[in-house]
Amino acid sequence: VQLQASGGGLVQPGGSLRLSCAASGSTFSLTHMGWHRQAPGKQRELVARITNIGVADYADAVKGRFTISRDNAKNTAYLQMNNLSPDDTAVYYCRATNIYKGDEVTWGQGTQVTVSS
Repeated sequence: VQLQASGGGLVQPGGSLRLSCAASGSTFSLTHMGWHRQAPGKQRELVARITNIGVADYADAVKGRFTISRDNAKNTAYLQMNNLSPDDTAVYYCRATNIYKGDEVTWGQGTQVTVSS
């Protein structure tokens, strides 16, 4: 599977963005999907993840504000981000993990999210 992330941009504090991660290939339904982010000078961190059957969990920093979802018919995962703050500024990456082979991981190219007034 190959991944193409999109939807980033500049938004004011309190605003919203929706990121998309489009996957190529026929195995999207056999992958767990995740969104990670990396801010300047910081390590990449997990933001949210969703299993192939739609079970989701979130980092504490985004619980109640972000929602991860997926549409297996469209081979796409989403990250709806609400009530954004400057601390959410980072490059966001999507990640696909094969449900049968946990070491088979694919990363998208990243999309920049900047939260600033």
